[in-house]
Amino acid sequence: MSSRRSRSGQQSGDSRISDDQINDLVSKLQQLIPELRGRRSNKVSASKVLQETCNYIRSLHREVDDLSDRLSQLLASTDTDSDQAAIIRSLLM
Repeated sequence: MSSRRSRSGQQSGDSRISDDQINDLVSKLQQLIPELRGRRSNKVSASKVLQETCNYIRSLHREVDDLSDRLSQLLASTDTDSDQAAIIRSLLM
């Protein structure tokens, strides 16, 4: 993998990222993912961190969609001129 990265880095000039920088970024990302937080960085592969990150982002998208649906249902059952409806509309935007 690093040989592939070095070849592409040679083509793109100064935009090459070092292995240490990648490791640092993966470590930082690992700390943001609840499934991986607290695990020692040398115990989790970068591919596992990326897989779990994708899973977590999908989960967040589902949660946002669900909350949006719930707010829409609440708004539909509320008097459209009320203060509560205005608050709900502002949350949906």
